[in-house]
Amino acid sequence: MTAAPESPATDHPQCDFRIHRCILLFLPVRHIHISAWLLVLLSAVLQIVIFPLPGVYVLSWVALAPLLIALLRTRKPSALQLDENIKLLPATPGQAFVLAYVCGIVWYAGTCYWIYATMHQYGGLSRPVALLILFLFCLYLGLYHGVFGLVLSLAAGGRAFSRRALLVAPFLWVAVELARTRITGLPWDLLGIAQVDNIPLARVATVTGVYGLSFEIMLVNTALAAAFLLRRDKCKILLGAGLAAALVLQAGRWISPPRLPSTHAALLVQENIPILQGADWTKDYFEGTLRDLTWISLNPPDSRASASSDSASPKSRHFDLIVWPESPAPFYTGDPAFRDVVSNVARQTNAWVITGSLGVRNASSSPQRETEVYNSAALISPSGEWVGRYDKVHLVPFGEYVPFRRAMPFMDMLTKEVGDFQRGSSRMPLDAGGARIGLIICYESIFPDEVRQFVANGAQVLVNISNDGWYGDSGAYAQHLNQTRMRAIENDRWLLSATNT
Repeated sequence: MTAAPESPATDHPQCDFRIHRCILLFLPVRHIHISAWLLVLLSAVLQIVIFPLPGVYVLSWVALAPLLIALLRTRKPSALQLDENIKLLPATPGQAFVLAYVCGIVWYAGTCYWIYATMHQYGGLSRPVALLILFLFCLYLGLYHGVFGLVLSLAAGGRAFSRRALLVAPFLWVAVELARTRITGLPWDLLGIAQVDNIPLARVATVTGVYGLSFEIMLVNTALAAAFLLRRDKCKILLGAGLAAALVLQAGRWISPPRLPSTHAALLVQENIPILQGADWTKDYFEGTLRDLTWISLNPPDSRASASSDSASPKSRHFDLIVWPESPAPFYTGDPAFRDVVSNVARQTNAWVITGSLGVRNASSSPQRETEVYNSAALISPSGEWVGRYDKVHLVPFGEYVPFRRAMPFMDMLTKEVGDFQRGSSRMPLDAGGARIGLIICYESIFPDEVRQFVANGAQVLVNISNDGWYGDSGAYAQHLNQTRMRAIENDRWLLSATNT
């Protein structure tokens, strides 16, 4: 009789090790120590306050350190641990993901809270739907923080102090920011933006982009976190070095920038035009808005006219360029009355004029045989001729178009205020008497790679027109402005920003 084969042993040491490791990878959230949660919340709050409002930029050098410490000092030893001398152990990958994910959710909620008011007040959404959109927005983008924590935990390999994890952290953070920019298309408030006022340091962005600044900030945060993770007798030098590096790198913020040259001058017309629904734009209101923009262009206030010149008076100061903002008013480029007014402004001031408008492509010239409307910026010569137009390429989802409209027609029922604009197809600069101007409309200024395309195509000056009246009194306007300023630093180009607020 042939003996029956023996069953595999269930007490093999290698099998036990794998089971043990699997349990460690996904220990329940309840095993996370309260101190780790407090550090995560502290990090989220610090990340919120480094951006406007309030914009305490100096705290960027310490904002991520609590999160790093939390990920490497998370849980109490359990029966599965051999070394009971370690008071707190690193997070498992699952725990690290949860901790960093919560940090990301809180940060986005505290920084992008204005999405709720914008969607409700101006987008026509009900309060519950607007709140739901903000919540889903935070849940989704918080995943990038979560991935950062997960990969960092894997790099640590379960060690209480991992040089490898701390060395990886700055590179990993930049990789996550790049993914957020290029995959989701929402690089709002990248970490390096917090140093936009620190011009000597921010100049490195001309070579590295804003991501280089994010790397430097994360590097200092990592050094500070490492100092707290080391034994007391070894941490003093590293802690001192980290703080000294932060102070030296931050010191550039208090260096006065050079004076502006007075060779050329531009007038930015920034009237506070209210955000009205389409039905509220009566003929009188339309004409009054156009009249106000014209009056400011022909009679510039003293402070603006004399800002870059000590000798010229407002009456004698000549402007080479006049920029009107992206306007909430329905100014169509094909409207003869609108064209006549803008052309007259150009002729009377002998200046080039840029104005926000709605560009139209007639059905006869459209491949879809439908009338197409674009969010556009037009360029008018000093002779009053309309010589160029840029159509916005990167539209705002749920603001200027509804994503997946054909696949999900029910999305149209959420709001009647969402626009139905078409995307432009070119990022070529417009020629203004030999000066090549790269035109950026509103939200496009937050995308580093897209603005660089204008410069790569020969733009000598960048002009951003925007309508930030949607944001009300929130910090979103200042957040947007800081990101626009960073594009000027990155590309080593003068940038003019005319905004309706």
